[in-house]
Amino acid sequence: MGSHAESTDSMPTPATPAGRDGLDAILARPARAVIALDFDGTLAPIVPDPEQARAHPAAVPALATLAPKVASVAVVTGRPAGVAVRHGGFAGVPGLEHLVVLGHYGAERWDAVSGTVNAPAPHPGVAAVRAELPGCLDRIGAWQGTWIEEKGRAVAVHTRRASDPQAAFEALREPLTDLATRHGLIVEPGRMVLELRPPGMDKGVALLEYVREIGAESVLYAGDDLGDLPAFAAVDKLRSDGIPGLLVCSGSSEVAELADRADLVVDGPPGVVRLLSALAARLD
Repeated sequence: MGSHAESTDSMPTPATPAGRDGLDAILARPARAVIALDFDGTLAPIVPDPEQARAHPAAVPALATLAPKVASVAVVTGRPAGVAVRHGGFAGVPGLEHLVVLGHYGAERWDAVSGTVNAPAPHPGVAAVRAELPGCLDRIGAWQGTWIEEKGRAVAVHTRRASDPQAAFEALREPLTDLATRHGLIVEPGRMVLELRPPGMDKGVALLEYVREIGAESVLYAGDDLGDLPAFAAVDKLRSDGIPGLLVCSGSSEVAELADRADLVVDGPPGVVRLLSALAARLD
């Protein structure tokens, strides 16, 4: 379903009528459009250690050129908002004075205007799971090559460095789901990562609330992973409410489900950057 059509200097054409309508609406009334993007795998290349993830070098310049021409640019991520701001290099950038980062799937919000993060109190289950996880991994015999990422309001177990990442991922799914459920959390699977986090907040909820809050008339959402499916569903919901949208998959052979749902498939973060730049150029 998704289109791979893209070039460095021209606007790629979405493969679906709904996607073309979304792009047309953004181009026709950019001052009413929201451009929303995932961080890891979309603005930043996927790397073995998430602490080393940084935005593609051309991402911030592209966003800074585009942002003044649209209603809003929002980064929607499972990471803590402050971490995404640091790793993205988003603070204090001319052109990004009104950038918003919705972190922890929207539970946290950073905006460039205030430079501060607003967030509710953490869920008590996260601390309980954090304490039990090392022993749990040890009992399963899955501690070799797997590692725990501390995310503040969530905790994630990565299997990308294991000798057989997919086998480790599958072996951990059920026991980690049991652990999460016992403490009132849910498990969000991703690309060789299982994240244990509080229920009730996902990228779809965050995106819907934000689009409605600012009264947007069109939306683009770009993502690369299973955690972006709720945001894709939110754009479908907005479309059914008469708000056109464009769904972009930051090309990954790892998550075919997302590519199949997208109106447009681009070549990872470099492709996302080219799309943002083409959009900014078209709006000049």
